[in-house]
Amino acid sequence: MDGYCGSMAEKQSRRAGRRGSATAPALDDTDVAIVDTLEADGRATLSQLAELTGMSVSAVQSRVRRLEERGVITGYRAVVDGELRGLPLGAFVSVTPLDYSCEEQIPEILGRIEGVTACYSVAGSESFVLRVRVASPSKLEELLNRIHRDVPVSTESLVILQTYFER
Repeated sequence: MDGYCGSMAEKQSRRAGRRGSATAPALDDTDVAIVDTLEADGRATLSQLAELTGMSVSAVQSRVRRLEERGVITGYRAVVDGELRGLPLGAFVSVTPLDYSCEEQIPEILGRIEGVTACYSVAGSESFVLRVRVASPSKLEELLNRIHRDVPVSTESLVILQTYFER
């Protein structure tokens, strides 16, 4: 377990690295319009954003770059149909550490496990909720076994039957 939990100095260093700086400046109406548009369509062109905002393409490009640098826009990705990709089974997995002194390291370890697509810190009896996507019930069982091998946690799973919408 010592290798898993790490030293106290390592924990303090990780904790200090996660602390944010002063509150970031608020987004103005133009930034909000750009972010809203890119959230709805990550492939929106700079020309489309310029037309929407009434700005030049170069001004919009500068705004988008600043939003990326500030961490408001953290990336662009394709939204993929899991069934058509060959991973039809989705689930939410609640994760509760068995050793809370090691809780900070759990997301990093879980992030290296294939099939785990998201990890959320939550309030409640569990500490984290994972979103996972796998090919079959037996692959879900293998994934859960891998989670239990890699980190000392208890889990509870909810299989997703149908997704009506995602934003």
